[in-house]
Amino acid sequence: MSPTLTIGDFSRATHIGVKALRHYHEIGLLEPVEVDPETGYRRYDPDQIATAQIIRRFRDLEMPLEEILAVLSARDVETRNHLIAGHLARLEDTLARTNEAVSSLQSLLESPATTQAIHHRYVPITPAVGIIDTVAMGDALLWFHGALGELQATLAAQDIATTGPPGSVFSNALFEEGRGQITIFLPCDSSPRLMGRVTPLVIPSVELATIVHPGPYADMDRVFGALGAYVARHALAVEAPIREYFLVGPADTTDDSLWRTEVGWPIFQTRLAK
Repeated sequence: MSPTLTIGDFSRATHIGVKALRHYHEIGLLEPVEVDPETGYRRYDPDQIATAQIIRRFRDLEMPLEEILAVLSARDVETRNHLIAGHLARLEDTLARTNEAVSSLQSLLESPATTQAIHHRYVPITPAVGIIDTVAMGDALLWFHGALGELQATLAAQDIATTGPPGSVFSNALFEEGRGQITIFLPCDSSPRLMGRVTPLVIPSVELATIVHPGPYADMDRVFGALGAYVARHALAVEAPIREYFLVGPADTTDDSLWRTEVGWPIFQTRLAK
């Protein structure tokens, strides 16, 4: 009879808790070689220690249990490596976002107030093409990239030139409820033939208090905070959606330090439109 380990000994040998081992058994991730039909006691083969150690390493990397099961059940090395590479890519993305958040926090602690100047700008009625959709806040950036690409491809295919930088209009619900309507638009004089989600729009005139935010979007909230405080102090607020104009963005350069985004908070008209 081959030597086996009790669940307690196996736990000590692998540094995996007994409760976790029982759960791994229940979901078919790591099944004991023997289960006593009367007592329910589990016993493990010493050869399973290596598999348990692999599972523990994956858990240290925060891989979900269902993905670990898929890796261990993979039919071939290529499939297994593809699954592992996918998880590592997500970890790298998370690490990049964590580094951005840390950098933004350090900057906020060192300099709580933004140094960007606030200006007033009147925006006239603007003919444009756009895409309108209801989007969750967490999906907004990804949605924006896809929608902007669709708009640019539509105009390029019909040889229609833009008359200004791309912009977006955000409903208040997006900020207040985490989900709301976003309009992304490209100013242009000609109306293209309708394709996909693209539709002709007329963007209303508005007077804005604006700040141009330099660099990536991670700490954009500082600009919103500065504008909100400014509008409150000067009693200028009106009920209208916030706008952004992407003066330089991902479509122009991959160097995010060069990005420039004008954020506009609607205010009372302080001068006559010309």
